[in-house]
Amino acid sequence: MQTPDSIDAVQSMLADTGYVCGRALATVVFLSLRLGRPLFLEGEAGVGKTEIAKALAASLGRKLIRLQCYEGLDASSAVYEWNFPAQMIAIRTAEAAGNADREMLQRELFGPDFLVERPLLEAMRPDANGAPVLLIDELDRTDEPFEAFLLEALSDFQVTIPEMGTITAPEPPIVILTSNRTREVHDALKRRCLYHWVDYPDFAREVEILNTRAPEASETLSREIVAFVQRLRTEDIFKKPGVAETIDWAKCLLALDVIDLSPEVISDTLGAILKYQDDIQKLQGSEAKRLLDEAKATLEPV
Repeated sequence: MQTPDSIDAVQSMLADTGYVCGRALATVVFLSLRLGRPLFLEGEAGVGKTEIAKALAASLGRKLIRLQCYEGLDASSAVYEWNFPAQMIAIRTAEAAGNADREMLQRELFGPDFLVERPLLEAMRPDANGAPVLLIDELDRTDEPFEAFLLEALSDFQVTIPEMGTITAPEPPIVILTSNRTREVHDALKRRCLYHWVDYPDFAREVEILNTRAPEASETLSREIVAFVQRLRTEDIFKKPGVAETIDWAKCLLALDVIDLSPEVISDTLGAILKYQDDIQKLQGSEAKRLLDEAKATLEPV
């Protein structure tokens, strides 16, 4: 599928995959696709940063390649590795056969047959369906040396394997980088990207998202769920629930055949929206009822 030719087309394309996208996010996605620039998305966990890459890949019919970042991730783990067990077997086989041509054996050992491609190298390969979507997820978990490596890789869309030379992407991948902002990412890397802060949606958009992802929920229940979650986000808790938790909670309530929120139901299902015991304890007893009453007071009749 060709890339969309307008911001409205981006919104429509993503909506077809179930991703409800505001115009500001659709604009930066459109510009990223049009200009061939990486897109850097920051925001709280669970607001849909990772999902935008999945939705883009699905809507464009492109392969999704995900590099999950973690502390200690280095260039070799992100680009390539050699299949050492297979290399050892090949060496022993050559020795048993009396193959004394060491130079030829070395070329074979460090050739394509023994190369294990990791996400960055895989994203540089040609694809009949078009350039893949490369998701570099939770970049803030990595260290600064890896950021410096990415800076070079994303500037030229090429990687170097000492034994094989430089590999350049015939068509730059569609790059999405995400960060939960547990630390600041270096400005030099941000300057290579278009930037967008993905915030919690407003009430109407979150209801629309919930209607898309949990269509079995009634309009009344969906509105109550969103109103309660949005009221909960204003409380002094360790981890505010994201949109992902809103959807998970709605599905849990549907599995329990809940048709209307009550303090008892909330207490029984808090584990779907809160992930820390201290936060759950704050919502026990009268606190759940207080928040529910305040949430319902903000709702207008359907």
